Amino acid sequence: MRTALTELTGVRHPVVQTGMGWVAGPRLVSAAARAGALGILASATMTAEELRRAVREVRSRTGGLPFGVNLRADATDARERVRIVIDEGVRVASFALAPSRELIAELKDAGVVVIPSVGARRHAEKVVAWGADAVIVQGGEGGGHTGEVATTVLLPQVVDAVSVPVVAAGGFRDGRGLVAALALGAAGIAMGTRFLLTSDSPVPDAVKARYLAATVADVTVTRAVDGLPHRMLRTELVRSLESRGRARTLVRAVRHAAAFRELSGLSWASMVREGLATRHGRELTWAQTLLAANAPMLLRASMVQGRADLGVMASGQVAGVIEDLPSCAELLGRIMAEAAETVRALPCPPDRCNGVG
Repeated sequence: MRTALTELTGVRHPVVQTGMGWVAGPRLVSAAARAGALGILASATMTAEELRRAVREVRSRTGGLPFGVNLRADATDARERVRIVIDEGVRVASFALAPSRELIAELKDAGVVVIPSVGARRHAEKVVAWGADAVIVQGGEGGGHTGEVATTVLLPQVVDAVSVPVVAAGGFRDGRGLVAALALGAAGIAMGTRFLLTSDSPVPDAVKARYLAATVADVTVTRAVDGLPHRMLRTELVRSLESRGRARTLVRAVRHAAAFRELSGLSWASMVREGLATRHGRELTWAQTLLAANAPMLLRASMVQGRADLGVMASGQVAGVIEDLPSCAELLGRIMAEAAETVRALPCPPDRCNGVG
């Protein structure tokens, strides 16, 4: 299946595996790339040197197949990471937050395809005006930080507003969803939770089992973690944060911050700067600011240590309807076969059916 996304990035299938902290490392990205999708390394939970090593590992595992790196535009070392992407010859750079005009220009001048993620039409229009080659549009069904507008409403808005390929994210898991996104004007789909729940994902089996056991009702949106709408499974941590007062939440946030500082090597001053950067003009409590700054620790507790009771489990709504753990190759084969069957099952156009719809 050839679309504007496959033409732009060189992948076989119009499917993107999104950059998920502690999850989208070399193992998952390599498997996604070998299966024909655009695998995206999540760099936010890596040091700069770890990112360089991860890029080289993916390249050695995939034999030069296309893949990308997800960057934080507001990171204090964003320019250094951009330089790593350029120096290592990475095909695609994606961003969770809108990058600056300067970062886009630097990447494009080096021949890197720039694909920011956006959650509103105006954000898509801005980054495209700055030179973005494509955009990933996430509707409210998506996991992690999310908005309130459903993908089926947001996607056509963005498709009509920009002239670059648009990738649909939020609520996708199968071939029927791919065909639906294409019908709405997308050039492909991006999936996070579906790739997290594969046998190639490094997430501990106990955590995967928790996701598989979840119903749609178990996937909630909360502001308790960092003051922003955040879609995740309703874990013990979420219930605790929602029920505790500000003082107890601040104590917990400081403890997490201390643990993240030890792991990352960041100074307290750097952590405070990271936390303040996440505010983006919003009114957040100091507890929320600290939790936002060391959110990687909350993810690490579940995604690496297997502590579903202590960590954040970001999740799209599709977790409630996913029931198995295929390999990336099995998943992509299934998606493309189902997409082809879905297209064949559609009523044919009148000019091809002798007037019979």
